[in-house]
Formats: sequence, structure tokens, C-alpha cells
Amino acid sequence: MLKFLTKFDYLLRETLLGLRRGGWMNWAAISTITVLLFLFGISLQSTWQLERLLNQFGSQLEVSAYLQTGFQAQDLKSAVEAIPNVVGVTPVTKEEAWANLVKDLGVSDIEGATAQLKGNPLVDELKVKAKDSEAVPAIADQLKQMEGVDEVRYIDEAVTRLAQLNQGLQWASAFVIAILTLTATAVITTTIRLIVLARRREIEVMQLVGATRVWIYLPFILQGAAFGIAGAVVAWALMFGVQQFLTEIAAQQADFIQFLAQGLSLTPQQLILLPTALIGLGTLVGLMGSLLAVRKFSLR
Repeated sequence: MLKFLTKFDYLLRETLLGLRRGGWMNWAAISTITVLLFLFGISLQSTWQLERLLNQFGSQLEVSAYLQTGFQAQDLKSAVEAIPNVVGVTPVTKEEAWANLVKDLGVSDIEGATAQLKGNPLVDELKVKAKDSEAVPAIADQLKQMEGVDEVRYIDEAVTRLAQLNQGLQWASAFVIAILTLTATAVITTTIRLIVLARRREIEVMQLVGATRVWIYLPFILQGAAFGIAGAVVAWALMFGVQQFLTEIAAQQADFIQFLAQGLSLTPQQLILLPTALIGLGTLVGLMGSLLAVRKFSLR
């Protein structure tokens, strides 16, 4: 145990010494990783938020199937529930629909309004809720083919646009993140190489006394990981601040904006997964850069 603590203390001291000698290059590496992880985090968070918003729209914008005259919604309910990806079916009789319509129009005399139109002009309706937004078009097509269904309506424009926006954002983010990953790796590689060159004589002494390559260069590798973790912490702090600011603004706006803000909020699992992903990517980029830097020297 004592031997392990001694080795750990040595690695920690050597890593901190290398970071102090990095100077302004440390800030260049950390700031580059921060920008990379901030954009990566925004991209990942936006993807989650748009998917949740799509699902929220999918649950709000139900498929409405209007039946032909003479067919009752209750009779078709079981057949509609058997359609794949259908999670709920609400039958609405023409009497209920007529009562709601008259109420919305502000007419108090339902019987008088019915008499003027010589009866109830509406038909039974089935309100079908899909499992997710992507299943809505397929469910609508199957409803149209059912006997007794006269017309099927659903609002798919918003869902389609959001899906296209989400896909375009993912491609654009992947391209930008790939470029920034290469940039961050190059900056870290350069920083670690400069630190290694500054400590070249110490390394030569360690080689003469029999220190292994792993023991010599491991602190430099840990420095790269430290850059990644520091960048992840800063990026997460910036994202958290932006999220809190937008939440406070949305809370003061109209109901529709609050509805969007609710859809754009993250789940507790995602709130844990996001910083974990930032730290993981930051550490990976830092390790890649430092490994590339020490590889050149360790092969000599």
C-alpha cells in the first residue's frame, strides 16, 4: 500500500510540475478543448431536446379519424388499438363532439341549434395517440384503409420540419466537432511536446538511472487527460449557465413558449449523462494528443 501511495504521489507531483511549466500553452489547450466540448455538448443536448420536442408534439398532435355515417367509434376502437405503435385510442361520439362544438361557439341552447340544422351534422371520431412522432404517418395510412373511416387528419408539418432540423443539425455538428477534435488534438500534442522538450535533461537522467519509458512519460499522458477534464468542467459550467438563463426567460413568456421550454428540458438521466459524455470525450482527446506527443520521444 505504501509503495502504491509513493508512486501515486510521484505521478501527481510530476503531472502538476509539467502543467506549471506549460505556461500559456496550457490555456491554449484548455480553451481549445472547452470550445470543442461546448459545441459537442450543445449539439448533443439539442439532439435530445429536439427528439423530446418531437415526441411531445407527437403526443399533442393526435391522429383524428372521422368515421362514415352509420359507424360508431366504440365498435372500431379494438381494431384501431391493434395497430402497431398505437398507445391510446379515445372514441368521441358525435353527440359529445356536437356538445363541445356548441359550447365552444358560445351557444347555450343545444337543442335549438340542433333543430335549426335538422339534426346533428357531425360523425363519430377516434383520437389515436402514437408511440412516437415517427409512427404517426404509418398509423394514419392504416386508418385510411379501415372500413368505416371516412377521413384522417393530423398535423405533420411541424413534426416533419423538426425532424429535418434535427438531422441537419446532427450532420453539421458532426463536421464541426470532427474539425475541432483534430485542432484540439494538435494543440495538446504541441503543448505536451514543448513540455517534454523543456524537461529533456531530466528525462535523460531518468533514462540513465534505469527508469522505464512508461514511468517517464506517464505524467505527460496524465497532463493531456487533465487538459480534457479541465475543458469539460468549463464547458459544462458554460452550458449550465446558458440553460439557466434561457429557462428564466422562458418562465416569463407565454404559455406556448413555456410548452416549448418544457419539451426542451432534459431528463434527470440526461443531466447526468451529459457531463459524463463531456468528461469522457475531453479525456479521450487529451489522451490522444499526449500519446501522439510522447510517442515520438519514446521511440528514440
